[in-house]
Amino acid sequence: MSGFQLQRLGQIMEPEPRNPMEAEGVLNPAAVRGRDGQLYLFPRLVAQRNFSRIGIARVKFNDAGDPCGVERLGIALEPEADYERRPDGSGGCEDPRITFAEPLQRYVMTYAALSSIGPRIALAISEDLFHWKRLGLATFAPYYGIDFVHVDNKDASVFRVAIPNHCGKMQMGILDRPLFPGTRPEEKTCESASRSVDLDHESIWISYCPMALEGIEPQHLGLFNSHHRLATPVSPWEMLKIGGGTPPVLTRHGWLIIYHGVSEVPEPGSDGHHLCYSAGVMVLSKEHPRVIHYRSAEPVLTPLLQEERHGIVPNVVFPTGIDRRDDLGSPERFDVYYGMADDRIGVARLNVPEHLPLGALADDDGPKTGRQE
Repeated sequence: MSGFQLQRLGQIMEPEPRNPMEAEGVLNPAAVRGRDGQLYLFPRLVAQRNFSRIGIARVKFNDAGDPCGVERLGIALEPEADYERRPDGSGGCEDPRITFAEPLQRYVMTYAALSSIGPRIALAISEDLFHWKRLGLATFAPYYGIDFVHVDNKDASVFRVAIPNHCGKMQMGILDRPLFPGTRPEEKTCESASRSVDLDHESIWISYCPMALEGIEPQHLGLFNSHHRLATPVSPWEMLKIGGGTPPVLTRHGWLIIYHGVSEVPEPGSDGHHLCYSAGVMVLSKEHPRVIHYRSAEPVLTPLLQEERHGIVPNVVFPTGIDRRDDLGSPERFDVYYGMADDRIGVARLNVPEHLPLGALADDDGPKTGRQE
């Protein structure tokens, strides 16, 4: 068993009856503390035809300090830009992550913008969480012939401080997992179980952007480059896909990430199989986040509850938001907010152990040094 275990605290948000903006679910929220100390969620609100907006809600807490509900406050972003819409009027702003970037003194939101070319990583910034300025789509340099530009991409997040790239330059770091053709879980279920993993195309990557980091509000994005392959599937529970989850947060052991993995499990009572989305823990070096100090061999959260096993997409727990409980005087307690079967939002408590557990996993071929082409 992993030393990192999540204790479910319950469901925090579900679709509002008769609200057309939530007809197909509320899920996968960003979670961030405002300047007022309050905790805000930014859930993906899905209307009919999979038209997604990013909402705003304030989290309510009970007398014990546990989250127990939300107060809806409106919409943060809805599809307006050309890279968020399709010609037929559909589109989406999906699955946000939000980090307070200390060098910029701004909140940075990464989200999936859905247009006719597919999902792409977009960014926006805010001073107060209620007014957002779009910065456009993230752009990526090629790397050893790997095309990071013309592929689908979701589930990205940035570090809250500048981190060193492979040359030691302090830059904005981003974690992402490009969805290269043939690497979606539903595409890989037909392949042989003994197949080898494509390390370049099935991994989480860390990239760097040499944009100004001196408190100057950026008017546009720089180019993410100096790519480094961070983590590839190694355990059975993540063999169909590994991908991003919560933004990296600093703990006593280094940068903590709750990420997701996908496996294929038998479906009881039939000859078929279904996909199962679970969550694991990764701890990166504080000084050099390209280095993994710990990675859980087993998932810390798997679909067990009725709300996690049945919904818009069954058998899904999908972590996207994390909140360090400094307000309770517990800096090593984190509340993790996650999507439940692409329909609702749950929350679980994670206490960081005093020592990293033994048995950390590593990729089979070791670290790969990134460079700019």
